[in-house]
Amino acid sequence: MPSPLEILKQFVHNPPDPVAIALAEDIGAGDVTCACFVAEEHRSAAKIFVKQDSAIAAGVEVAAEVFHLVDASLEVRVVRPSGSVLARGDTVLEVTGSTRSILTSERTALNFIQQLSGVATLTRKFVDAVKPYKARILDTRKTTPGLRSLEKTAVLSGGGTNHRFGLYDMAMVKENHVNATDLAQLAENIRTFHTLHPDLRLELEAQSLQQVRDFLTLDGVHVVMLDNMSLADMRAAVELRGTKRVHFEASGGVNLDTVVGIAATGVDFISVGALTHSAPAVDFSLDIQSI
Repeated sequence: MPSPLEILKQFVHNPPDPVAIALAEDIGAGDVTCACFVAEEHRSAAKIFVKQDSAIAAGVEVAAEVFHLVDASLEVRVVRPSGSVLARGDTVLEVTGSTRSILTSERTALNFIQQLSGVATLTRKFVDAVKPYKARILDTRKTTPGLRSLEKTAVLSGGGTNHRFGLYDMAMVKENHVNATDLAQLAENIRTFHTLHPDLRLELEAQSLQQVRDFLTLDGVHVVMLDNMSLADMRAAVELRGTKRVHFEASGGVNLDTVVGIAATGVDFISVGALTHSAPAVDFSLDIQSI
């Protein structure tokens, strides 16, 4: 019997497909409704369409995979791919084939499109808000467990930029890490990091302008995060950069009411956890007709 740690390691290195998990969760031992109330030979044509204006499509290709996994014989056509701007009534996906298979797939396919289009739509609102400025909108690791890759892809569909994917592809030294060391030790740790991981980026979280000044004396820092700073302090921090090749990321207190003011300070990036943890779902529906 493998230990819990061994099971966890297997899961981390071989994560299950989120689409397969979603289907297993919904179908279980079988669709008892379709089995008893829909004839096996019955065929239909269906479409998934949006029921609101100004939405950004995302997850359409994921929904197509749902239908294919349930029944490989279904004919599935992506009408409006991820990234498309949608108006009320626009069709994003068409499916033809077994009525049972279409209905069994329906809710899982819609769940993915609604959730991911919500992420893309909210992202686009932030991206549009800061268009006059150079700041790019970043996502975070505040994602739905198991859906990170899909939600971060939806951020891209909305015009946003992906931050690090996990703990392994970029170092982010936050307040709790910094509190465990002094500046000299931090400099030594940075050198060790770059020796071990020469291709990875390094970001330091600053809580004050003094910390920004300290961090700008260190070599090997790619990004300084300005955490919950006032607009005045953000502007001052950007001015401290001089000729130093370092980027500034604003974080904390970011919403659609504050993001323009933050972008106007001259920061390079603005991270927004709400893109993935608080995006409202976009309203989609499936319409089905017998053929």
